[in-house]
Amino acid sequence: MFLRDCWYVAGWSRDIGAALTPVRILGDAIVMFRKADGTVAALEDACPHRKLPLSMGRREGDRVVCGYHGMTFDAGGGCVATPTQERIPSGARVRSYPTLERYGFVWIWTGAAERADPARLIDIPHYDDPTWGRTAGGDMPIACNYLYITDNLLDPSHVAWVHLSSFAGAKTDSTPLRTDVTETGVVVWRWMMDTEPPAYYKPLVKFEGNADRKQHYECVVPSIAINKSIFAPAGHGGPDAPLHEKTYINISYNFMTPVDESHSHYYWFQHRNTDPENQEISESMNRGAYGAFTEDKDVLEAVQIGMANKKTPHLDLALDAGALRFRKLVAARIAAETAAPTRAAEPVGA
Repeated sequence: MFLRDCWYVAGWSRDIGAALTPVRILGDAIVMFRKADGTVAALEDACPHRKLPLSMGRREGDRVVCGYHGMTFDAGGGCVATPTQERIPSGARVRSYPTLERYGFVWIWTGAAERADPARLIDIPHYDDPTWGRTAGGDMPIACNYLYITDNLLDPSHVAWVHLSSFAGAKTDSTPLRTDVTETGVVVWRWMMDTEPPAYYKPLVKFEGNADRKQHYECVVPSIAINKSIFAPAGHGGPDAPLHEKTYINISYNFMTPVDESHSHYYWFQHRNTDPENQEISESMNRGAYGAFTEDKDVLEAVQIGMANKKTPHLDLALDAGALRFRKLVAARIAAETAAPTRAAEPVGA
């Protein structure tokens, strides 16, 4: 069901501290904590004795003590003490997961530890560029399979019905979509010419009047979505047009972490090419994004229930082309990984 040889967001860096923090990722129960040196440890959240969650135990320095009989594990998963007996059993260890921190997140590698490669993490241009503004971002649990979220994030058309008060706008219900398949994912895009900016973006663009608007909806394996909203003054946009000096660009970075087959955790932040120091704009954008993503959550949780309990076949529309291609790409990567679990890792990031 899941691609494991890749990095997933395990949580915001700001939310992982010294406390034992239980999370569930790809069906695995994991306990995370920040060590004395500031790095994050991630261990299987189950003592090998009777599988009591280690998150119910306690910290002793960089070690975790099981709350049942005191078996103690170091940050690498090795058992270092068994108070009830003299010898440590040979199988007394728990799995350790590689982690790294970047872009404000703690990332976790869910495949074989020896294949964990920081170079395979997605690159985010302008993240540290002082001329770009950035929101604090957010996250929410969604009771649906992660691929329903990527379906949604490869579907620019849904904004015309789901996001009437925010992202919807003229021509979002009728302009044809283009689909491109890359080595790492799928891009669905279109230009809508000479339209009024929608409510969410109208106070953000730096010019008066109508705009040429581009929707760029991209998903990167395993489950990262990069949605770009580009607004150029009317008459200055289009696939082959040079970037106008007043062009407004907002990029929404979205990270879907599968919890299990029917639950996901959705993380995001937004990046814009204007107003780097304007906290009021950042907070307003964050509130608007949270409201819009809550609308998505309501729809997608109902989709999960409907698809899991369908009595008649579902059908696909032309607007699903990008989502179906992305699903096919993910399925092919999972099949290849399952067939050759010890092969050299192939790049999956952007």
